Amino acid sequence: AILPALGVGSFQIFKAESPGPIAGRIVPRIKDTAKILYTTYLLMTALETFLLVLGGMSLYDALIHTFGTVGTGGFSNRNASVGAFGSTYINIVIAVFMVLAASNFSLYYALYKRKWKEVIRDPELRFFLGVIGLSVILIAFNINGKFLNFANTNANINTKNSGNILKSLEHSFFQVSSIISTSGFSTVDFDQWPTFSKGILFILMFIGGCAGSTGGGITSIRILVMLKLIKREIQKMLHPRAVIPVKLGEKPLSTDIINSISSFFALYIIIFALGTLALSLEGISLVSASSAVAATLGNIGPGFEIVGPTQNYSQFSIPAKYLMSGLMLMGRLELFTVIALFNKRLWKDEM
Repeated sequence: AILPALGVGSFQIFKAESPGPIAGRIVPRIKDTAKILYTTYLLMTALETFLLVLGGMSLYDALIHTFGTVGTGGFSNRNASVGAFGSTYINIVIAVFMVLAASNFSLYYALYKRKWKEVIRDPELRFFLGVIGLSVILIAFNINGKFLNFANTNANINTKNSGNILKSLEHSFFQVSSIISTSGFSTVDFDQWPTFSKGILFILMFIGGCAGSTGGGITSIRILVMLKLIKREIQKMLHPRAVIPVKLGEKPLSTDIINSISSFFALYIIIFALGTLALSLEGISLVSASSAVAATLGNIGPGFEIVGPTQNYSQFSIPAKYLMSGLMLMGRLELFTVIALFNKRLWKDEM
């Protein structure tokens, strides 16, 4: 997640960030950078485990859900996922740590060095948190009094909450954090939510976490750059002779960075479209096929309808499972990295 093997992934995007805390590496030596990242990961793991145990979880449950949070894997040993615990405290703790795990890990080193302004002014972090905040508010008001919890007798929670805006904000914050961080935990069956809310969650599947985090997806910084490119094209239509650079912070992005981000974005959408078409051969609905591809390519897990949070992927054929396994690998290892592995020139150069 931190250092893709080839030059078109998040590591190259790190170099483009400004006024971020780093320019390529957290510190000059890769070995030292790795130590900082491992230390950050371990500290986050220890802190979340402690807070979950404090909230009433057993140590075993706390460790499992912590590993699933900090690594954004989203694995739970409960059928109802995090919803099985029926605890607002646990929901909030896990949601907060999902956001932390999906943020750029280099920012934590900047905080350690007391570079507050660099963190606050980081364009990707501001965009990432802004998307989360807006999504939480929109979904909370849309689902207020309209959503169902898991129908799980072991969950010890009500099957329906109505008219409670605080509960709506709680579950909205949790599910937005879960989807955008590509963790995939659930507290409720969000497949029962209104179409508007599910549409927002579907968009978040593509945005994903920040560069330099454990999150998947296209990544927030690529989405931000693409939005800036769109803005520039509109400005050039209004002012044809103007020279308008694309900037992150105060530093213009190089043509190479812009091209690599544009290419990655295009490839991601193409793979998503082809994967959806291939999966539709299973005879499932377009919503099920598209959300399954988005969820596997983004390494999220649950989608909608037959792959919703109360369902699984067991009903798919063996070829479909191979397809989705490939999508998961491509999404986790960076698309260009996986495709390059099948290039003969790469192996010839190595030999």
